[in-house]
Amino acid sequence: MRSIKIISYFLLALSCIVRLLRILFPVHTSLIKGADQLSVNNWLQIIGSITFLVISNYAIKKKLSLRKKKVITLVFVTYMLTMAFNISYIISLYNTKNTLFMFLVGIVVASLFFTIEFKQMKFIVIYIVAVYLMATFISEIPIQEKLVNFIAGIILGLILLSFSRYSYYFKSNHFIQIKDLEEKNKKILILNNQKSEILSFVAHDLRAPLNNIDALSQFLLLEDSKNTEINMISSSALQAKNIINDLIEVVKTEQTDISKESIPLKPYLNKIIDRWTSNTTRKIEFIPQENDLNLSANASKLERVIDNLISNALKFSNSDKPIRIAVGSTNDTILINVIDFGIGIPAELQPYVFDQFSKAGRKGLKGENSLGLGLHISHKIIEQHKGELLVSSKENEGTTFTIKLPASA
Repeated sequence: MRSIKIISYFLLALSCIVRLLRILFPVHTSLIKGADQLSVNNWLQIIGSITFLVISNYAIKKKLSLRKKKVITLVFVTYMLTMAFNISYIISLYNTKNTLFMFLVGIVVASLFFTIEFKQMKFIVIYIVAVYLMATFISEIPIQEKLVNFIAGIILGLILLSFSRYSYYFKSNHFIQIKDLEEKNKKILILNNQKSEILSFVAHDLRAPLNNIDALSQFLLLEDSKNTEINMISSSALQAKNIINDLIEVVKTEQTDISKESIPLKPYLNKIIDRWTSNTTRKIEFIPQENDLNLSANASKLERVIDNLISNALKFSNSDKPIRIAVGSTNDTILINVIDFGIGIPAELQPYVFDQFSKAGRKGLKGENSLGLGLHISHKIIEQHKGELLVSSKENEGTTFTIKLPASA
């Protein structure tokens, strides 16, 4: 229906231009051979174009049945091919041997713009070939030319049928592929939702027994803090709780909406660094920018990102190496660099560091395990802030993670 609408607009515009030329230059246009017949044909084109324009608009708005749309398409293609043949037939002084060009134009348009079933196309081919042969029969041309035109008409009918079948095959395959992709996308969406629901359900249900184990182990440690087995239980419970928190965070970061506030950057980072330095003997250097900056962010989520980057920096660098946090800005962007001077990340693993359950996950220098979720979560959080999380690393020289965030207005 949209194809009919577009072509009808085009034919109406073309017919109106021809009619306007006839009004503006009546003397000159009357000298054209077959001018009266062309004028009648022009009116038929205007009326036909308007009619099909109205019908196609109605069909699109009212959502007619497929059967009715097929009938409209069949009538329109037949009308279009008849008009194309008629114009050429008049201009050629009723000699069908000069109508081949317009006939081919009609064939191409019918094949290119319309997906017509075989039964309907057979009717169109029979009709057009019959019109062509009838015009050949009544033309005042030698019998030899009539015979040539007769053969040409049959060949053109076969060409129309072949073109339409190829176009139908191509379009139907394309349609099937699109529908197949749509179905697969629906299945992927359903599976993704199910994955999130199961992940959230399992994570929340595992929290309670792990909290009990952790609490009991802490009570036992109060009585015997040097008991190796109890320390292992406590450490394992804490590690399991951290994994569950990461899994829950994965589900949360799939939600795009987050609340933001304007944060003075220097005191915000100082608070995070003070907390870390009070819990570790490692040196953490802070290099702020001279002018204090404000950024628009969710304070708790951004803190999770920075904590994860500092934790990784400590995990993958020797205890005698400092961790450096440097702040910079370019135009409306704030840069937070977390730098370590540790073992670095191999070049072949760097493209995968932000993947979920990344294969780039490695044990720390003290054997700390990694599930491969921390950097994935961090990357998602920064994306939610409309920012970027970048990595630059050289083996045995160190790694720099750069957080790029928009400054607050």
